[in-house]
Amino acid sequence: MESEETDGVVFPLSPDGRRSTSALGRAVVADALRPVDPAGARDAQQEKNWRSGYLSHFRRLVEAGLPSKAAALSIAREGLGSAHARMRVGWPGGAETGLDALLSAPAPASIGTVSVPGTGQREAELSLPCRGERLRGDALARQLDTWVNGGIIEPSCAEAVREVAAHPEWLPLPGHTVVALGAGAEVGPVEVLLRWGARVAGIDLPSPPVWERVLRMAQRGAGTLLIPVTGEAPGGGGEGIAQRAGLNLVREVPAAAGWLAGLDGPLVIGNYVYADGAANVAVCCAADALTVRLQAARNELALAFLATPTDVFAVPADAVAHSARAYAARPRAAKLAGWPLRTLSGGRLLRPAYAPGADPGINDSLVAQQGPNYALAKRLQRWRATVAREAGTTVSLNVAPPTRTQSVMKNRALAAAYAGAHRFGAEIFEPATTRVLMAALLVHDLHTAGPAHAHPWQDEAYAAAHGGLWRIAYAPRSALALAALLGYWAARSRA
Repeated sequence: MESEETDGVVFPLSPDGRRSTSALGRAVVADALRPVDPAGARDAQQEKNWRSGYLSHFRRLVEAGLPSKAAALSIAREGLGSAHARMRVGWPGGAETGLDALLSAPAPASIGTVSVPGTGQREAELSLPCRGERLRGDALARQLDTWVNGGIIEPSCAEAVREVAAHPEWLPLPGHTVVALGAGAEVGPVEVLLRWGARVAGIDLPSPPVWERVLRMAQRGAGTLLIPVTGEAPGGGGEGIAQRAGLNLVREVPAAAGWLAGLDGPLVIGNYVYADGAANVAVCCAADALTVRLQAARNELALAFLATPTDVFAVPADAVAHSARAYAARPRAAKLAGWPLRTLSGGRLLRPAYAPGADPGINDSLVAQQGPNYALAKRLQRWRATVAREAGTTVSLNVAPPTRTQSVMKNRALAAAYAGAHRFGAEIFEPATTRVLMAALLVHDLHTAGPAHAHPWQDEAYAAAHGGLWRIAYAPRSALALAALLGYWAARSRA
C-alpha cells in the first residue's frame, strides 16, 4: 500500500519516488531485530510480499526478545529509533525533516482551553455493564470468577479489578489528569472516567460530529473535560465548542505539546488513537513524538495504552496448560473432524495452540485481514511502554478483549469470525463492557504504579483480558476461517 499524504507526519520516499508503507514496515522490523537476530532481520528485509508475509516477522520480534530482558529492550529501542529516523514530517512550503524535528518545533499560541464540567451524579462504586445488567459487588465477583475459570481473562486481571472494586475512592483518579489522545475512541476510557468524576483532557480530530459526541459524554458525566480550541474560547454552547475543538495530531504535534504544557499537575498520556490503513502508523508515530517531547518536559508523566488481543504475545505456562487441557477435552466430534481438516489444509487448520510444556508459550493471534500497518502501529505502542517502564515511568498497558467495535464489524470477514468465535471458546465483548473493564485496569495501574516483572513479556501478560485467545484449544489463526464460516452460516440462518 502506498501513502500519498505529504503534510504532517508522512512515510519516507522510496528510491522509486513512492511513499511505500511496506518498505517502511520491512525496514523498521529488520532494524529492530538486527542486533539480536541478524538472520531474522535479513528475512524481514528480503520479504517480497509484506502485505501477506508480515505475520511471521512480527512473531519473530517477540521470540527474539525472550532469551533476556536486554534482548527485549534492544528490540524495543531499535524499533522505535528506526521509526523516528525513517518517518518524515512535511512542512508548509514542501520542506521535509525527520520525525524528531517535532520534539523542538515551536508551538503556536493560538490554542485555547474550554473546561466542560459534568452535571451528572458521580458513580461512587465500580459497576460493570454485562449482557444487559450492571454487575457490582458479589455479582461482579462471580462474573470475574466465571471469566477466569473459562480462560477468558487472566487471573491477575480479576485480582486487579477486585482491588479497584474494594477501593472506590480510586475511581476519580484524584491528583491526575488523563490526556486521552483519541478522545472519541469507541473503547477508550473517556466516558467512564468522566462518570467516575475524573479530570480528562481530550485530543481528537477537529471533527464537529466527534466533539458533539464527546461533549455529550462530558455533560452527562461528573468529572471535568478539558478541550483544545482554536482561537478564543467559543460561545454558543456545545455546538459552538464542537465547531472549533480538536487538533490533528498528524499535523499539529507542536500545538498539542504547547496546549498540554499549560495544564497543571501530573499528566497521564493515554494513547487511544486509531485510523484506517497507513494513517494508523502516521498518527501513532505522531503520538509517540508527542510523548517523547512531553517526557523531556515533565518528569511526572505516566503513560497508558490499550494493547490489541490480535497480536503476538508470550504467555505464562498456566495459559499453555489450560489450552492443552482444552485440546485434550474437546468433544469426540471435534476430534474426528480435526484430523481430516488438518490433513486437507496441510496442517493449517485446528492446530494445537502451543508446543507441549512451553514456558512461556507464544500466542500468535495476528489476523491477516488487519494488515501490517495495524500490526506496526500497535507494536510501536508496546515498544514505547517497554522502554518507558525500564526508565522508571509508570506505565499502564493492558491487553483488551476482542470487542464488537465499528472498525471491526465493518470488516465482513472479522465480523463473521467474531460471530463464530464462541464455538472455539473465545468470548467477544460489547464495547460498553470493554470500556469499563479497561478503565478499571487503568485506575488500578495508576494507583499501584503498574506491573514490574523480571522480563517485559511478563509485564505485557499481566492483567490481560484477551477474551480467551490465549487459552483456547487451538492456535487462534488456525480456527479463524472455520469461526468465520460458522459465523456466516449463523447470520444467514437468522436472516
